[in-house]
Amino acid sequence: MIHLRFLLTAALFICFGELLSQKNKVIHTGPHSQLIIRGVTLINGNGAPPISPVDIVVEGNIIKEVRVVGYPGVEIKQSNRPNLKEGGKELNAEGMYLLPGFIDMHGHIGGKAQGADPEYVFKLWMAHGITTIREPSGRGIDFTLKLKEQSAKNEIIAPRIVSYTGFGHKSKTFNPLNDKPLNTPELAREWVRANAKRGADGIKFFGADPKIMEAALDENKKLGLGSACHHAQMSVARWNVLHSARAGLTTMEHWYGLPEALFEDRTVQNYPLDYNYNNEQHRFEEAGKLWEQAAEPYSHHWNAVMNELLELDFTLDPTFNIYEASRDLHRARRAEWHETYTLPKLWEFYQPSKISHGSYWHYWGTEQEIQWKKNYQLWMTFVNEYKNRGGRVTTGSDSGFIFQLYGFAYIRELELLREAGFHPLEIIRSATLNGAEALSLDHKLGTVETGKLADFVILEENPLENLKVLYGTGAIKLTKENKVVRVGGVKYTVKDGIVYDAKALLKDVEKMVEKAKSDTSYEIIQPGIKR
Repeated sequence: MIHLRFLLTAALFICFGELLSQKNKVIHTGPHSQLIIRGVTLINGNGAPPISPVDIVVEGNIIKEVRVVGYPGVEIKQSNRPNLKEGGKELNAEGMYLLPGFIDMHGHIGGKAQGADPEYVFKLWMAHGITTIREPSGRGIDFTLKLKEQSAKNEIIAPRIVSYTGFGHKSKTFNPLNDKPLNTPELAREWVRANAKRGADGIKFFGADPKIMEAALDENKKLGLGSACHHAQMSVARWNVLHSARAGLTTMEHWYGLPEALFEDRTVQNYPLDYNYNNEQHRFEEAGKLWEQAAEPYSHHWNAVMNELLELDFTLDPTFNIYEASRDLHRARRAEWHETYTLPKLWEFYQPSKISHGSYWHYWGTEQEIQWKKNYQLWMTFVNEYKNRGGRVTTGSDSGFIFQLYGFAYIRELELLREAGFHPLEIIRSATLNGAEALSLDHKLGTVETGKLADFVILEENPLENLKVLYGTGAIKLTKENKVVRVGGVKYTVKDGIVYDAKALLKDVEKMVEKAKSDTSYEIIQPGIKR
């Protein structure tokens, strides 16, 4: 046994010494002709309970074998294990936990206003085990498709990218309507066809005239592309989630449009008569009162709406985390990772502002937070029951706004699904297989199975016992000697058979932030405090 451990340790050293980086480069290795991950505890994305010890054989970027090789606490017989081929590599993962790569269904690749460039965003995502993201519109289709191609070739350190274009988007190189206003069903169909031809994977909607929405969704569905919608208040009175689902929408983002579909005694939200949508304190304060205006949980209408969405195989992507500051501003603003991993320009973007989106803290107080706590209870009740009845719920973060940081916010989303009532295994399924199904990629991703792509999250602590061990900052623990230690954080993120040192990725981000602060003598301080 000692000899075997020595060989495995030596192989691990060789494996991760190959591309030991030059200055400022992370440690990564692969893909290999063969990589065997030895003795791991597998937590799969299909809802199955953990099982160990398991050996996983990867060749190139494909899983070739998943083999249970023994029993917990019993020495593993070498004859039970897959054989290492000449030139193959081994990773000793005894005592570690392995999950399928995480899928972020609402991942914006930074933004100019936030000062967050792709390298910063990608490394934060990959450091938290996120190997696939759906980009629901952002800086434009040209920007995203270029990064998608580079990621697919593994020319850059990045998750694989599923690209959705904002409905109606145009640019210098993508202007299918020749500057004509998108105001007829025929033009909507023309734009949708051009978007598909350009190479996009889908469309992100915010709402439009019902005839235009119906035509665009119908054409998009015929082409077999995905779709997402943030049912913005400017259009939701005539077109809510039920309308979208009936027309072919595949996923809804956040929760806008769902309470409106649940209205029984009104057709529009109970807006104050001095409401102004462009005043984001108005917008978000009143949004916090919306679920109380909907049908009561488990009532006839509430059930009818849920059942119709279930019959349509509709997907909910709630992004609970992005609104959490509305119910607890102090918690979101004081998250411990901001000082180390939040760029100065991004921190400035988060601050109270009448201009920056999501920075609506004009005078946010106790009354608003209490209302939002009630809002969450009703929202979470619907989402959890939707899951209980067989509905698909996915995991998305929408980071880069409202004090939510890339990667870290995704793990917070997992915790909020737990608060909603999900079992930890149901959470892992939402983060993996459900996302793959929603993207029609479940033949490649979402579970650890023979023939699928080698995308994994590997860590030393059990995430089912404590989801906080998935944070890059880890979880706080006391030793037997009463010493405070940090444990956890993803150890390795594997994408396409390439093994990345997740902690080295985080270290790179820390250096980026340190440099940005040093260049401008910047210090993160809380709003309204003078130094």
